[in-house]
Amino acid sequence: MDTAATQQYVTQTWDQSIISTLQEYIKIPCKSPAFDAQWQEHGYIDQALTLATQWCEQHAAKKMQLEIVRLPKRTPLLYIEIPGQIDETVLLYGHLDKQPEMTGWDDDKGPWQPVLMNDRLYGRGGADDGYAVFASLTAINALQQQQLPHARCVILIECCEESSSDDLPYYVEHLRSRIGKPSLVICLDSGCGNYDQLWCTNSLRGVITGDLRVDVLTEGVHSGGASGIVPSSFRVMRELLDRLEDPKTGKCLIKELSVSIPEERLHQAKAMAKVLGDKIINAFPFIKKMRPVTHDHTDLILNRSWRPTLCIIGIEGLPSLADAGNVLRPYTALKFSIRTPPSCDVDKACKAIVKALTTNLPYDAHVSVNIESNAGWHAPDMQAWLADSVERASQHFFNKSVMYMGEGGSIPFMGMLGEMFPQAQFLITGVLGPNSNAHGPNEFLHIPTVKKVTCCVAEVLHDHYQHFVDH
Repeated sequence: MDTAATQQYVTQTWDQSIISTLQEYIKIPCKSPAFDAQWQEHGYIDQALTLATQWCEQHAAKKMQLEIVRLPKRTPLLYIEIPGQIDETVLLYGHLDKQPEMTGWDDDKGPWQPVLMNDRLYGRGGADDGYAVFASLTAINALQQQQLPHARCVILIECCEESSSDDLPYYVEHLRSRIGKPSLVICLDSGCGNYDQLWCTNSLRGVITGDLRVDVLTEGVHSGGASGIVPSSFRVMRELLDRLEDPKTGKCLIKELSVSIPEERLHQAKAMAKVLGDKIINAFPFIKKMRPVTHDHTDLILNRSWRPTLCIIGIEGLPSLADAGNVLRPYTALKFSIRTPPSCDVDKACKAIVKALTTNLPYDAHVSVNIESNAGWHAPDMQAWLADSVERASQHFFNKSVMYMGEGGSIPFMGMLGEMFPQAQFLITGVLGPNSNAHGPNEFLHIPTVKKVTCCVAEVLHDHYQHFVDH
């Protein structure tokens, strides 16, 4: 591969067509079904799919076949197939659905308002994960421009990832014979520890979400008359949450949530901590004088990748401050999210959580809990050819060595593919780096990084071909 020619082609394609197309994509509020129950009537997902499809058709690879696949009552899926020169398959993955708006955007920015500023493209979905389809096809085209061979490539772009990929298993089963058995899976929906080198994700945490409600009265009553007689639903809720988490340390107390961390992942976490240092902390918008959980960088990395954590992400039953009267409220309800270690048995953990929340109840309060889960994912050992390939690619296009990291979030598709294709190798990477703030305000795509990642994908695709030819 001529790395200079690859870089020139990729840069030109991004500058001349992809960035402008992503700006149009950002304008489309194509929220995932979990956040837009009327997604079909609104038609925004179809708008985003049409935009991506038109670009792909305009920049089609040789003999490329493209199809929008639709199953009844499911979000659509973009299926692209590109013939290769060997009887092997590479599966490339991304998604087009988005998280909701979120508050807190800067005055000159907004979720559906693309803003290009200092190598950053701001707006919802550009980095998570609108760029993936364009980067995938551009990487393949970069090889074809140099008449370099590659394996057969299948690109799957779903529209339900932010809703736990609920629709994707139906499409994978529907397309199983057409997809084949990939020997390499490339996913461009992950993060990076910095913008200085290629980052490979070697694990993903799972997630357990639950709705927890505590009822103590049939209706609200005067707090002056009831307090001291009627237990507060909020206090009962606090006691139940303390069964899940140590309130002083944040350590999860359900033993079924914790796992032994593999030795190799400990070494990689230490290496990551050495490279990033305080950048691990500075990546987040702490308020003045606020301290992190710990200043041990390795511990921080392991906390967000291999240890369970609890967050309260929604609450009901509390009036706003302006409307808060002296009332002892009848109930408190909240939604919790527990990030689980990659190898955690989430079924066992769910049962343990439900038992902890519904037995020996304080004051015999009425407690209800509804829970659902997605398992994490732990990458298989990387074969030597792929480890060598990602190292070369990082050196060629970033001038630094590749780094490995465990991600704190989840990509449901990876666990599914790991079970379906146990022989496959995985390259999970992405551009969600410091302050890029996916799901939050001021989300941005770091353009120099995404160009380099696109080049790295091209090199890995060619190395994949060469590996199978040589063996």
